[in-house]
Amino acid sequence: MVSERFERRAARRQRVRRKVQGSDKCPRLSVFRSLKHIYVQVISDQSGRTLTAVSTQDATVKGALARSTSSLDAAKMVGKTIAERCKEKGIEAVVFDRNGFLYHGRVKALADAAREAGLRF
Repeated sequence: MVSERFERRAARRQRVRRKVQGSDKCPRLSVFRSLKHIYVQVISDQSGRTLTAVSTQDATVKGALARSTSSLDAAKMVGKTIAERCKEKGIEAVVFDRNGFLYHGRVKALADAAREAGLRF
């Protein structure tokens, strides 16, 4: 069961990555969702570097969370924080890479919060 689910996600991930490429001007915002945490990175595929990253394990996010790190509120806080860090680095627009996860729940909440904080997709 687990390997089947992993294989299906890997196929979705490859399908998305064929179309989504990040550059130095418009990097890729990659999301990874585990059962307890959510992680997001802004990656430039052109130079092969991670420009900035945030997760629910980050000290600034973890301290501000009153509830669980696997909630919608946590995903919204991570989305807001990544948008702020991107603005500090001069990044205004990104391409969204959902990394094979369905655009639903915590992934959608993160994306909506980043948009509301001023990041363009």
